[in-house]
Amino acid sequence: MQTSELQSIKARFGIIGNSPALNHAIEVASQVAPTDMTVLITGESGSGKESFSKIIHNLSARKHGQFIALNCGAIPEGTIDSELFGHEKGAFTGAIDARKGYFEVTDGGTIFLDEIAEMPLGTQARLLRVLENGEFIRVGSSKVQKTNVRVVAATNINLMTAVERGKFREDLYYRLNTVPIFVPPLRDRGMDIELLFRKFSSDFAEKYRIKPIQLTSDAQQILLTQRFPGNIRQLKNLAEQISILETDERIVDGEKLAHYLQMNNGKMMGNSLVRRDFEAQQNDNFTERELLYKILFDMRKDVTELKRMFLEVLQNGEVNPDILKQNESLFQNIEKERSFPFQPNYQPEFSNPRTLPPTANNFSNNQPDNELTIINLGNNNSENKNAFIDVTHEAEEVSFSLEKQEKDMIIKALQKNKNKRKYAAQDLGISERTLYRKIKQYDIEEE
Repeated sequence: MQTSELQSIKARFGIIGNSPALNHAIEVASQVAPTDMTVLITGESGSGKESFSKIIHNLSARKHGQFIALNCGAIPEGTIDSELFGHEKGAFTGAIDARKGYFEVTDGGTIFLDEIAEMPLGTQARLLRVLENGEFIRVGSSKVQKTNVRVVAATNINLMTAVERGKFREDLYYRLNTVPIFVPPLRDRGMDIELLFRKFSSDFAEKYRIKPIQLTSDAQQILLTQRFPGNIRQLKNLAEQISILETDERIVDGEKLAHYLQMNNGKMMGNSLVRRDFEAQQNDNFTERELLYKILFDMRKDVTELKRMFLEVLQNGEVNPDILKQNESLFQNIEKERSFPFQPNYQPEFSNPRTLPPTANNFSNNQPDNELTIINLGNNNSENKNAFIDVTHEAEEVSFSLEKQEKDMIIKALQKNKNKRKYAAQDLGISERTLYRKIKQYDIEEE
């Protein structure tokens, strides 16, 4: 193909670039356009595959016919057959009238089926029949109809891999792949990246009536080294972003461009930071929940120890001083009016003696309040040997404040680690950020 003809096609269809891979794809499209051969366009998302389908249609004898572009992934599986091939009245719920499908409407024209790999297997069988015989049947009908439609398909995945996985019909793949056209990704197009950026900057400057953005030489080099996974679509978004935000200085150097590239890729701002912040918040919530569980388990342990000591008082009439010393922490910061009189000579008052055998299970954790508890207070005195009493104990309503327990644990952790939050947070099993928030919440003074 002559250079002038190639440039004419580029200008007509708005294609920017001079890379050899791009020029080859345009040449193949222009050569296959006058025929009725089926074409399969492959390339990454955002690389401009639809532009090549328009080249094929407009350079063909069907250019005066209708051109319809469909995204197979955007049409629900339950309605794609109706959309493509039409349906009869009453064919399914909601089919109040007969309807023509796209293959019937575009008779004599071209249908561009983008994301062809997303087409259901049943619809693939119907499409294969159209490609081989030019025949189709409306949904809910038995009448075979004819159509003269050229199919141009596109995909951004490897169809052979889909065939191997049973997601795509092998016979349809070979029928579509009569003439393959590969659209190169933006990262493989060299200087085309800068040309496209200048074109987009100029378009946005005209649209918003501002001065176009200009890149310094170091910024141009940085731009050319980017991979652009979103291809042309991503580059266009980047150009528009810089055009709008750079209100003071219209010349962008390498440092500024690097900042925008990081923003555009979601590394400094945007989705990535939001995601990290969300994950951090979720982790904080999780560690706070762990802290609450820890408080509850400690409370349960304390209650169990108290029960054990209470049982010893009732059975022996006194508490072993060693046990009191070991559990000294149980009696710290307890209000005087709520404190239990654990004195060695303390004797509880009981009434209503019974002659039922004693059992330690009467003090199990599962024992409900207000239950009649049988306790043996017998000692070495023969007259008390068989003396058993019952205690109708109504548990004193003790208020255990989770917030107070949490605050006390934080204070103890800070004191233990000499107010070093990092190590206190590690002891508590929470993040330093959560610890700082809790310190502010409880107005804890750090010495």
